[in-house]
Amino acid sequence: MNTAVISAGSNINPDENLSRAEEMLRGEMRVAACARRLVTKPVGFARQPDFVNTAFLVETPLDKTRLTALLKGIEASLGRVRGPERYGPRTIDLDIAVFNGEVADNDVYARDFLRTLIIEVEPGMKERLAR
Repeated sequence: MNTAVISAGSNINPDENLSRAEEMLRGEMRVAACARRLVTKPVGFARQPDFVNTAFLVETPLDKTRLTALLKGIEASLGRVRGPERYGPRTIDLDIAVFNGEVADNDVYARDFLRTLIIEVEPGMKERLAR
């Protein structure tokens, strides 16, 4: 069994889309913990609503590649459209932040809120994420 911390963010109907994403994850794997929701300012493209972010600690038999594919499928089913603006508004953004105790997304080091959410669901990562 693999463990992962999935980061989640939305700025289009965020409460609804984050809840639906959590339900979909629970239908596919065990969600062991869910972080609180934090509101953050957009990065890159500022003229859009604030984001609501959270993180899920999951246990899954899927390897990293298959888990990524599952997350992209959930994004698509929740109406995620990938346009020319990489940091534009989105219904949902799901990424593997940590996989089996190893940081899997460099955004973890660039975004304080992401480290906060990871430590909330996986306190054992605190020392590894200290910079």
